[in-house]
Amino acid sequence: MNKMKNKTTSALLPALCLVVLAGMFNSCSSSDGEEKAKRANETPKKDSVAVPTATFQLVKGQLSTDLYVPGELIAFQQVDLYAKVNSFVKKLYVDIGSEVREGQLLATMEAPELQSQLASAESRVKSQEAIFIASKANYDRIVETSKTPGTISQNDVDQADARQKSDLAQLDAAKAAYKEVAETLKYLEIQAPFSGVISARNVNLGAIVGPSGKGSELPIFTLQQQNHLRLVVSVPEALTGYLRDKQEVSFSVKSAPGRHFTATVKRLAGALDSRLRAERTEMDVFPKNKELLPGMVAEVDLPMPARDSVFVVPATAIVNSTERIAVIRVSSDHKAEWVDVQMGRTQSGKTEVYGSKLKEGDTIVTHANEEIRDGSPLR
Repeated sequence: MNKMKNKTTSALLPALCLVVLAGMFNSCSSSDGEEKAKRANETPKKDSVAVPTATFQLVKGQLSTDLYVPGELIAFQQVDLYAKVNSFVKKLYVDIGSEVREGQLLATMEAPELQSQLASAESRVKSQEAIFIASKANYDRIVETSKTPGTISQNDVDQADARQKSDLAQLDAAKAAYKEVAETLKYLEIQAPFSGVISARNVNLGAIVGPSGKGSELPIFTLQQQNHLRLVVSVPEALTGYLRDKQEVSFSVKSAPGRHFTATVKRLAGALDSRLRAERTEMDVFPKNKELLPGMVAEVDLPMPARDSVFVVPATAIVNSTERIAVIRVSSDHKAEWVDVQMGRTQSGKTEVYGSKLKEGDTIVTHANEEIRDGSPLR
């Protein structure tokens, strides 16, 4: 009997353990579910809570910015002076750094063959002049004789007239050829086309000179107008609308640290450079005592005042994500409303925004971020 009891008890123990474990598991599961349900009831949804938010009223304003761009100083006028005809340099009257006046003689050349051509042309003129005088006299005699009836036929008169007209045309051609050679001789003198400074000299006495690409590769002189300079800058496409004619700008150069110079906008290209996508802008500069020279690089401060009033908001009021650029407006029922905008210029923590759905007086969230969902309540 005892043996049978022990066997029965041993067989029932595993079953009892399974029952106890199942009861404990069900008890734990039930208590965990009740706890989660209790927390769910106690904790409200995030979107249903009104988030306290700082706001401001949307108004229009004008944002003024400054554009700092590199510029280049160039001579207002600059020219490379070449010889018109192939010749030899006879005399040079100026050198590098010489200040010259308009019309001043800079150099003289000599070309012996031109002198021979001039003498030949002069001789031809005299020859044609003698021929014309003879033919004209013959014509006058024939005309006078023809007044007596039956002495000279009309055909002889016409032929004499044609001959003296032909000789007159030959005389005019000879005079034109002589004038052409005489004008060519004037090119043997190089004169200054405007007042300025000789910035380069590339020849010496006795050198062979001539037109560009024929007689010499380099010019005889380079003449620059240095008392009147151009300050040239390239303004990016996005900012060309803010430029104004006769606008005053300031700039500085490395050769005069700490000093600031002024210039006036005079010429706008009116078109964009195909490579840089920028508009060439020129300003007039009148330096004193050669403190500014052609070729200097300048740091230019271009003021960019707004022409029209636009919406200006703090930079923190803009949500700039990979998907969209927007501001958050507070609707009439105090909910967040995302409004897509386009950004303009930024200056001192303020940014221009453009949006067709914005209107003056809208309430905008000051510190916008992606955690404020579209449609969530705000306080």
